[in-house]
Amino acid sequence: MQTDAPSQSSPTSQHRVFLVVFGLLVVLTGLSFWIANSAIMENRILGWSVMIGISICKAMLVVAFFMHLWWERAWKYALTIPTLFMGCMLVLLLVPDIGMRTDHYPRSRQRLSPESITVPNAPGYNEPQPKSSPSQGSKT
Repeated sequence: MQTDAPSQSSPTSQHRVFLVVFGLLVVLTGLSFWIANSAIMENRILGWSVMIGISICKAMLVVAFFMHLWWERAWKYALTIPTLFMGCMLVLLLVPDIGMRTDHYPRSRQRLSPESITVPNAPGYNEPQPKSSPSQGSKT
């Protein structure tokens, strides 16, 4: 039975694997920095989607190699599938709460809350109303 566990391979090949992974992490970090400062970020949805994709790749490299799940057989599925499921469910369940958090605020709290992010031409889009500023004082 042949295994590729890092503890059973030579120290030189083990160091080489970790240095290659470290190099990939450095390249991906540089790529994400470049994208954050490029014209791709003008389209916010595309820019952030690419940034999240790069972050997921970096996280997968760290989990696979530095947490040694690359060499595990059964544990990689027992740990990653429930975690992935719970993470997706958490995002799906919290997005509506975050998006509609100001719908039921009283007026006093609406004046103090940050402005909502609105997407023009989206269903249910209403033009933002300018916030009324408190009077500067009476002129006499």
